[in-house]
Amino acid sequence: MKKWIVTLGLALTLSACGAADEPDEVVQSPTIDENEATEQDDSEFVVAVIPSQSMGEMQTGLDNLEIHLSERLGRDVVVEQYPNYNAVVEAINYSHIDLAFLGPLTYIIAHEQSGAQAIITQEVDGSPYYYSNIITHADREWENLDDMLEERAEVDFAFASISSTSGHLIPGLHLRKLGFYESEDDHAFNQIQFAGSHDIVTTLVQDQTVDAGAVDSAILEALMQEDEAHGGTLRDDIKVLWQSEQLYQYPWVVPADTSDELIEQLQQAYAEIEDEEILRIFGGATRFVEADDSQYADVLEAAREFDMLTLE
Repeated sequence: MKKWIVTLGLALTLSACGAADEPDEVVQSPTIDENEATEQDDSEFVVAVIPSQSMGEMQTGLDNLEIHLSERLGRDVVVEQYPNYNAVVEAINYSHIDLAFLGPLTYIIAHEQSGAQAIITQEVDGSPYYYSNIITHADREWENLDDMLEERAEVDFAFASISSTSGHLIPGLHLRKLGFYESEDDHAFNQIQFAGSHDIVTTLVQDQTVDAGAVDSAILEALMQEDEAHGGTLRDDIKVLWQSEQLYQYPWVVPADTSDELIEQLQQAYAEIEDEEILRIFGGATRFVEADDSQYADVLEAAREFDMLTLE
């Protein structure tokens, strides 16, 4: 089995999208030239993963996933770390990779640019949905978002990544509609920052380095469970001020030219996964299920409204 290189999460001192410069840049649409797209070696199936949080040791689960896919597809599988959103979207657009695990907004960008397809997602506790949460420290007297916004001029607020669906797009659009946020440089708060990942935002709120922040509800819950297993107090330290409408879980995405036969193989291979080590590292999933493009229409609408599909 070929050696895999993957980072689903990074240490808290690094950006969520790798150590590359400017990881949060929204991708500019490339001009797709079919003659430039290189065909994949049939002996190697390449899976790309964009990190979204730090969740500790993942090697066993990723090894097991690689073995499982190799056996089900009948070819070598390698899982690769991609340094930033731009790189993985470009790789999907040009069919340089066979499968990618992306956030919904990143997938929508690839879908709009090249027709990349969502084919699989994960359920957590029987549900394929998650939410965007705005959180604060439990010691704060605020009981809801309105309370926080009354003191907005004194609030230091942290988003995750600028290209994060639940860590920026959805809560940022909500704050924009309320008239309090346009960009990092145009807002009604004391300070806005992009921390890089959901777990960093959570840590900043828990440490009271910032007053509030936006996070993925599933990642927050996974962080709380991990913390509880080590005797921590994260669950008691965090208060949720606002929750969005439900969002469909992160998709697994294939290039537009992927055959129906291969898509069916992949959907079946993921449906058969029961390995707890594999499930754990993807947001504490309970199983993988089929997905399609229609389930992300709300994210597409939000991205268009917030001008997140083109480079400024």
